[in-house]
Amino acid sequence: MKRRLNIVVMTLFAIVCCSLRLQAQEKQSINGYLVPMCIYNGDTIPCIQLRTVYIFRPLKFKNEKERQEYYRLIRNVKKVYPISREINQAIIETYEYLQTLPNEKARQKHIKRVEKGLKEQYTPRMKKLSFAQGKLLIKLIDRQSNSTSYELVKAFMGPFKAGFYQTFAALFGASLKKEYDPQGEDKLTERVVLMVENGQI
Repeated sequence: MKRRLNIVVMTLFAIVCCSLRLQAQEKQSINGYLVPMCIYNGDTIPCIQLRTVYIFRPLKFKNEKERQEYYRLIRNVKKVYPISREINQAIIETYEYLQTLPNEKARQKHIKRVEKGLKEQYTPRMKKLSFAQGKLLIKLIDRQSNSTSYELVKAFMGPFKAGFYQTFAALFGASLKKEYDPQGEDKLTERVVLMVENGQI
């Protein structure tokens, strides 16, 4: 009887020790990282996708004013680039949803609802933008969506509203028809956007 009791106690002790050991192993695996792997020459090695690193020739500024304009451009891009991405996402979602609606009346009703929501969401943020930031936002929206702001307004709200907003922008020296030119006029802006996207500045 005593021998059986010892065997039962020893068995329970072994089970408890094994379960504690398994729990310790489980905790160790939780703290590790799961990464994709590949086999190279018979060895299993981690396979990690790294970001593209952009390397540009150092800028040479003619004077202090040019240097300050460059840093102002960086600040402006950091401020308005996230807004342009949000707007592009809203455009995509709106367009996809419009395709599911049965008729033109339902589409117009939805567009009015979206317009109202966008005004409520973005008007306070737009009021805080400077004139230069607003012009940059127009260009970055074109960069993100491959359509000028004028074309987007015309597609969703019609030519009358597009013309109205274009005239309103022209009063302040801006243009909704302004296209983004990454190889020409906006080459420096493209450089800054790529570096901001990648977290390099």
